[in-house]
Amino acid sequence: MATSDKNAAVAEITEKLRDSHAAVVTSYTGLTVAQLKELRRSLGENAQYRVVKNTLTKIAAKEAGIQLDEHLKGSTAVAFVTGDPVTAAKGLRDFAKENPSLVIKGGVLDGKALSADEIKKLADLESREVLLAKLAGAMKASTAKAAATFQAPLTKFARTADALRSKVEQGGAGTPAPAEAAE
Repeated sequence: MATSDKNAAVAEITEKLRDSHAAVVTSYTGLTVAQLKELRRSLGENAQYRVVKNTLTKIAAKEAGIQLDEHLKGSTAVAFVTGDPVTAAKGLRDFAKENPSLVIKGGVLDGKALSADEIKKLADLESREVLLAKLAGAMKASTAKAAATFQAPLTKFARTADALRSKVEQGGAGTPAPAEAAE
């Protein structure tokens, strides 16, 4: 590879690392071209899966301010995640279950280095949309509960006033009427 090509490759990888929310480093030894195509399709628009050269990726990671050196050994491919990192981690984990040749080595999430186990834990999380829906539901329930709490004293007062009014209209069973008290 010519020096200009290497410089272009480093610049491209650096840009992808900077533009990505996360990057997952994998070993792909033993996967066929068809399996790699399937993996790329399964990640969808959320991530881009690329086979990379370790030495060029080390340089690019250093330029991007990311620590990936410990994962860059052997055959290496990187999933550059521009969307939801949880969805991409799930896609990689599920593909690795079906194809044991794909090994997740580690990665980085918002500049923080992650081990393979941490990426698997990330994959176990629910997607961003599900978490936001649960949060919205909890907030709606809290609001409804607060409204009921504030409304309860008013409701109780209205019932008490209605009971007193009914009692007065019935002649106050047990209390002397005003005419009787004067005699």
